[in-house]
Amino acid sequence: MKTVSDKPVRYVLNTHQHEDHAGGNAKFLPVAEVIAHRNARANLAVLKEPALPRITFTDEMSVFLGGKEVRTHHYGRGHTGGDAVIYFPASKVIHTGDLFLTDPPQPFIDYGQGGSALEWTKTLDEILKVDFEAVIPGHGPVSDRQGILKFRANFVTMRDRMSGMIRRGSSKDEVSRTLTTEFGWRPGGLALQQVDAFIAELK
Repeated sequence: MKTVSDKPVRYVLNTHQHEDHAGGNAKFLPVAEVIAHRNARANLAVLKEPALPRITFTDEMSVFLGGKEVRTHHYGRGHTGGDAVIYFPASKVIHTGDLFLTDPPQPFIDYGQGGSALEWTKTLDEILKVDFEAVIPGHGPVSDRQGILKFRANFVTMRDRMSGMIRRGSSKDEVSRTLTTEFGWRPGGLALQQVDAFIAELK
């Protein structure tokens, strides 16, 4: 950040509560305001994180600095129940947090903290209504609108395949194996640990 500006950090906008995205809150709170969706703050409290955001929002709020607006939106559930999308209108750039990923490309549905496979694509549909050109994903290289469209299509393909297997009575092991071999979910990874909840939601 110091290569871009010598100005102090005034606001930190969390995209969700996971440590790799909100783990710096404790370092920033003495000098800046941390802003998060109210559900993300609640999730942080459940996790007993020591530094909770002092400012929360429900649907949308804006921060204005240097004549520029930065908007944070909650469009619905997906990766968690408190996902926020950060929008820079003047630059036509959005930051999706882990609602969109380019590396790794597979989704992690955090059911313990409000995630949903069924609602994820509805949330992406709302994001796609925004006037943007570039996308900063939660992980991986910067992308664009086509990147989100491809991610959404792959998500639907995966979800429909799993729904079909569940309707046919496939076991958890069969579902897990298919997610690993056909959709690249890492064996033993966080995403695969949610298979029981994933199956329950699709049922």
